[in-house]
Amino acid sequence: MSESIFSAGTDVTFGRERGTVIDVRATPSGKWVFGVETAEGEVRYFTEKALRLPAR
Repeated sequence: MSESIFSAGTDVTFGRERGTVIDVRATPSGKWVFGVETAEGEVRYFTEKALRLPAR
């Protein structure tokens, strides 16, 4: 199991955009992917390496 800090409801950044994690799934290869909803309502899926916590 991943030691990820990204769980449903976590605010994250990816590239220059922000969003909220709404889905966490395991792939057949054993990697975790995170569904992130943007402010526009679009959902995109990323691996843990692509996501960052926003600067405070």
